[in-house]
Amino acid sequence: MSATVDGDTSKSAPESARRTHRVRRMLRGPRPESVPALVGTACALVGLIDVAAGVVPAFRHSRAHAVAGVLPGATGPFAAALSLSAGVLLLLLAHGLKRHKRRAWRAAVLLLPAGAAGQFVHRHSITGVIVSLAVLALLLAHRAQFSALPDPRSRWRALANFVVMGAASLGLGLVLVSAHPDEVLGSPGLTDRLEHTLYGLFGFEGPLDYAGNASWTVGYSLGSLGLLTAVTTIWLALRPEHPAARLSAEDERRLRELLARHGGRDSLGHFALRRDKGVVFSPSGKAAVCYRVVSGVMLAGGDPIGDVEAWPGAIERFMDEAKAHSWTPAVMGCSETGGEVWTRETGLDALELGDEAVVDVADFSLAGRAMRNVRQMVNRIERNGYTTRVRRAHEIGDEELERIRRATAEWRGTDTERGFSMALGRIGDPSDGEAVIATAHRRGPQDAEHPHGDLKAVIHFVPWGTDGMSLELMRRDRSADPGMNELLIVAALQAAPGLGIERVSLNFAMFRAALARGERLGAGPVLRIWRGLLLFLSRWFQIESLYKFNAKFRPRWEPRFIVFRNARDLPRIGFAAMRAEGFVQLSPPSLLTGLLTGRRTPRAPRPCAHIRPYIEPYIEPYIDESAAR
Repeated sequence: MSATVDGDTSKSAPESARRTHRVRRMLRGPRPESVPALVGTACALVGLIDVAAGVVPAFRHSRAHAVAGVLPGATGPFAAALSLSAGVLLLLLAHGLKRHKRRAWRAAVLLLPAGAAGQFVHRHSITGVIVSLAVLALLLAHRAQFSALPDPRSRWRALANFVVMGAASLGLGLVLVSAHPDEVLGSPGLTDRLEHTLYGLFGFEGPLDYAGNASWTVGYSLGSLGLLTAVTTIWLALRPEHPAARLSAEDERRLRELLARHGGRDSLGHFALRRDKGVVFSPSGKAAVCYRVVSGVMLAGGDPIGDVEAWPGAIERFMDEAKAHSWTPAVMGCSETGGEVWTRETGLDALELGDEAVVDVADFSLAGRAMRNVRQMVNRIERNGYTTRVRRAHEIGDEELERIRRATAEWRGTDTERGFSMALGRIGDPSDGEAVIATAHRRGPQDAEHPHGDLKAVIHFVPWGTDGMSLELMRRDRSADPGMNELLIVAALQAAPGLGIERVSLNFAMFRAALARGERLGAGPVLRIWRGLLLFLSRWFQIESLYKFNAKFRPRWEPRFIVFRNARDLPRIGFAAMRAEGFVQLSPPSLLTGLLTGRRTPRAPRPCAHIRPYIEPYIEPYIDESAAR
């Protein structure tokens, strides 16, 4: 039994307080940070209503529709075209509004009143006008939330816009032409309706005839769809190109200085020197994070470069850049230490992605039963007349280096260079003279006529500090004997002591732990199902094959992690990572790109204009104590 005080119970007071709190929250409106997602969804709904009002006659019937005759003859059809155009554009802008884009906000502020006017004149809907104006008021009240800068872009998007908008306009136009069965004269077939739609999109009169104002309505609406497609395509083709971030010569110089001091910490450090990445430095300049933006995801690879104590400053700059553009932050393949720093400094989450195979040179040997298969394969290939050479890149002559480049490009097998987090994208560059190149040769009677001579296989290692190297590339002639990669890795490991190499990083094995535990005796049903799914996916992706290949050399396994904001971002991050690694290509063919941009040869990359300029602070000279001793 509850006690009563002044005619009220002890339970009613908290309930009254909660009710008052809910009322106050409703009066305050939505939280500012949730407004972009709410407005984006609302604009999509308003756009659908505008499109339906402009296309479907039954949708716009109302009590006020009878007074339409007092309006000028072209007002109704023009209003239908205006409502339809505004609805299509609002649908296109919804995603940009959800991503806090400033330009999407400006366009929506202009389109919502236009769509409301079109609905009122054509559909005579007070409700539609109120909804549009309510969304407009929300946009104006929270305009500070829409401050994200534009994404990197290129003019080839004009081609994609033409295809998508053209197909959508054709489909909507066909629905519009078919939405007036009672007013069309005759019995036109699908071919006639399609022909009328195509003519109308280009502004010409088609073969169909309508009774009353339907002909004007259909004509204005089809013309507006065609004009909308043309205007957006021309604007995308002619607007100034906003290039993606690229690694400048100065940025590369500073990264190399950081790697010279701290490069031995992470085996993926040298891959930060890919020239298709952007970079942000810490305020002190002692650390940096390299990244690439793909599909709205800001992807960093590996750990930050530089002093661990300066990592938080570089990570903060990275997160600021992601927030400024409303990009989704993500990190691929960081170490356990890097993952701990990322999650601690940003509040992001981490998930184990797989394991990196690292071979300690001092422990490697071909002796023993465990290495029998590799030993037999290497001996068989050597008996077939193959020889190997392992050298630093600066020890190889220019002519031979050029032959190696041509061979690796020809043996690639795809038009796209794959790799992001564990790939450098070049071989034999003068600035990478400390890289290690292992080559396999076999002399034959036709070597003089062959463009690559006796070269049969190549593997390329990049530096990992001063005493390590990391595998970057493996290529071989398809006509060479199987086992070329095993032969060259063994040759590189055997030659490593003479090069001062003590540790070698091989390939990354995704989900290795699940594959290894799933094949053990006593593995549970969930683990077996997960392993079965990985084996199924291995038909298209090198999941099991890389694990089995790395395991041949008896490495130690170092876990690698993916860092992300929340679980619902994982599909988007996964798709962006596949694009970055080269497994998914959405770009048009180079010929179409050249025709669209008017350039036959690629232009030198420009730095992203949104990267803030860096003022180099004073740093005390670094003294290599080991060299001094």
